[in-house]
Order: sequence, then structure tokens, then C-alpha cells
Amino acid sequence: MFPNMRVMCVGDMMLDIFVYGKTNRLSPEAPVPVLLEQRRRRMLGGAGNVVANLRSLGCRTHFVGVVGKDAEGADLIQFMDELGAERELLVPLDGYHTSVKTRYVSGRQHMLRVDREEPLRVPDEVLAGILRGVETRLQETDMVLLSDYGKGLFDERLTPAIIELARRADVPVIVDPKTTDYTIYRGATLVKPNRKEFEGVTGMSFDPAEPGFADAAVAAGREVCRKFGVQNLLVTLSEYGMIYIPGNENEAYKWIPTEAKEVYDVSGAGDTSLAVLGVAMATGVSMRQAMKIANAASGIVVAKFGTACVTCDELRNKLEHKDQARVLTVDAAARLADELRAQGMVIGFTNGCFDILHPGHLSSFERAHDLCDVLFVGLNSDASVRRLKGPTRPVNNQAARSAMVTALKPVDYVIIFEDDTALPLIERLRPDVIAKEGYPIDKWPEGQLVESYGGKAVELPRVDGFSTTSIVEKMKS
Repeated sequence: MFPNMRVMCVGDMMLDIFVYGKTNRLSPEAPVPVLLEQRRRRMLGGAGNVVANLRSLGCRTHFVGVVGKDAEGADLIQFMDELGAERELLVPLDGYHTSVKTRYVSGRQHMLRVDREEPLRVPDEVLAGILRGVETRLQETDMVLLSDYGKGLFDERLTPAIIELARRADVPVIVDPKTTDYTIYRGATLVKPNRKEFEGVTGMSFDPAEPGFADAAVAAGREVCRKFGVQNLLVTLSEYGMIYIPGNENEAYKWIPTEAKEVYDVSGAGDTSLAVLGVAMATGVSMRQAMKIANAASGIVVAKFGTACVTCDELRNKLEHKDQARVLTVDAAARLADELRAQGMVIGFTNGCFDILHPGHLSSFERAHDLCDVLFVGLNSDASVRRLKGPTRPVNNQAARSAMVTALKPVDYVIIFEDDTALPLIERLRPDVIAKEGYPIDKWPEGQLVESYGGKAVELPRVDGFSTTSIVEKMKS
């Protein structure tokens, strides 16, 4: 989707640690829950998550930043190398401790976040070296992203210098800001605050649900552009979408609604939005189209758990099939299942043709979801259904069937598979639980496979009186 895009990301780097577990009792020492730790995950945080999203989208990425000369900094450097990001300007700094955010999670509920950080002041000689490197690499850069988390990297020396170098090289700059003093962002192509940050810089309160919001926000935003010399603003509004406020009064504002239907976790959603918006703008699409693409990406990641990335497959599917953003390829589903399992999630699976949905199907989905945290549904392709059911089936094609199944609340993801059985798909997905009605384990190869590697197979009770075949026969008669 973004072939050959070259992006430079400058930003505050931090290590994200997720501690996953379960709570089932209160501490005898204080009225607080006890988290029984089951799994711990270390990953790129802050601007590192912007890079992870850029690499997930296939972009060539230069990273500019600072870490401490400590174990956490070494972890971050290793993670960047594993991504394939170009990190020649990622500087390990003596005497500085890498920022760390540790989140404690029970099931899907965040319980507590513990931050360890200290102010950063980059020595002048280190700063000069960074700027020399930035100037050289701007010759092969399509977009510069500044991911400011307020940790000290973006000061009155570095930020204006990078923006000026980019301006001379005719490379646009997008800023994800933290400070309310936009003086250091002067000359930026676009500054992307969230609603709270926008209220901070304007000194005003805004309610997108109130009449007149857009006019008030645009007037205030244009005043910010004039005062600080930034070209444009893009304000993200959480459940109200995002609004683009051009500094040029002859250009109309643009306000688009949110894409998220169900929110599990907002960790890193702003990073994804920044990365996708940047590469979309670099391709030369219209501002409205870039917003639409970034908004779709944010809608995908907030429906995941933990700091997450969006893939080209997910984004393409979201844009091309609005109601089928959760229809995954086998490869994408396998990657996602591994990621969710690493976070302590129980992966569930069921499968079928689901040609004409009826209450029996709905009951199966509800009962299957009760057994897991995330339910994947395998859906036979049209060719597979014809081989199994005859030339007159399916009644509904796979696009229609997958749209109907993903619309059901218990279903998290759908995977269309071509084989006559789900066995090859299960081999790739490796679900922890498989559930289906009417199949005792001795006549259920898929269930036997799941049990063979330590998973659980559950025979669901059948809802009498409902069958797709009987419905079809009744229609014929």
C-alpha cells in the first residue's frame, strides 16, 4: 500500500512493559487486588511504536532519538534492529536512564501504570552530530515525523533546527505535540494534537457534541496557526473522529467521524495515527483521504489489546470492505493470534459455512466466546461450500457471509479458508479452545487436533429446530 515510502521519525524513545495476569482476591495487607502474574512482555514504546507501525506498513524508516546506556536502552536498540529500522542516529547516552512504562493488566482491564523517567538534556556536541546526520539523510526522505512525548528531546535547540533543515530540503514535517508552547514547532507542515492538548494550547474548552463546535474550533485553531507559525492543525477527537484546520483561511476545514466500533485499548493509537497519516500524506493523496486512512488505522488498533500495530492487509481490508475490517487472511490471523496469546489472551475458534444465519449459529458463537478472550471464526470459501454442499450452494457468497458473521457481537475475527476442512487453518492458528455444536470428540478431527497439542475441545449443545439445509429446502417447497 505504501511502496518505497521513506520516513524519518524523530522522537522520545521508551520501553513499554506489559505485566499480564489474573485477579481473584484482595490483598490481606491493604484493600487492593492481588495480580497473579502469568506473562510479561517488553516492547517498543513512545516514538518506537511509531517506527514499529511504519515498518509494519513496509516503509523504509530512519529513526532519530536517544536512549540510556543501560539494559533497557540495549533492549530498545535490539528491538529496532529486529524491525529492520535504520537507527544510525539512535544515540546511547551516558548518565541517562531510559524511560520505562510498566502496565499491569488483569484480563483486558488495565489496573495500574508505573512510569520511570528523568528529564533529558542532550549535550551540545551530541546534538550537533544528530543534526549533521539528519541533514544528510533528508536527501532520501519523503516525510519527517516528530513524536514528542515531553521527555526532553524536543527542546528549543533540536526541534526548530530539524524543521528548518526539512524546510530547506522541501520535506514536509508532521508533529505529534506534547508542549502547549508551539513556538518550537514554527514552520511545521502539520501539528496533530488530541482534544485535551488542543484545549491546552488554545486555553478554551470544546465539546464536539455541541452545536457550533466546528466553527469555534476552526477559529481557535487558525489563531494558533497565526500565533505560532505552524501551517495546519489536525485535532483528534477520540470517539468524535478528527478535524483538520488549515491555517489558510481560503481552505475549508474537514471533519470526519471515528472508525472504531469497539475499543479494547487505546495504548499507542496516537502513534499509529501519526505513522499512517504521515505515509498517506507522503504518497500525495488528498488531506481528506489521508485522514480517512489514518482514522481507519486507529479504529483497527484500538480494537486490539496492548500497544499494537496495523498491517497493510488489515488497513486495505478496512478501507475496501467497511464492515469487514476483521476479516483476516490466514497469515494475518496467525500473526495476530500469536501476538494476543503472548499477551495472555485465550484464543478460541469455531468454523462452518454459515450460509444462512439462524439462532443456532448465534447460540454457538455466544457459547464459544464465553470460553475464550478472542474468538476467531473459520468460514468456508464459496468453492469449499460447493464441494461440500453441492452446486446450488452457497446461497450467499463469502463476502456476504463474512459481512454477516463479523456483524455479530461475539465474533472478533473471521478467516475465509479454501480447504474442505479447517484442519490446515487450525495448524496455523493453534487455538487454545475449539468449540462447535453436534461433534463428539471421537468424530471430530479438528477437536482431536486441538487436544493433541494441549488445547481444549468443547462440544456445544445443539439448538433444535434450526438448520441451514432445512431452511433452504423449505424455501424450495
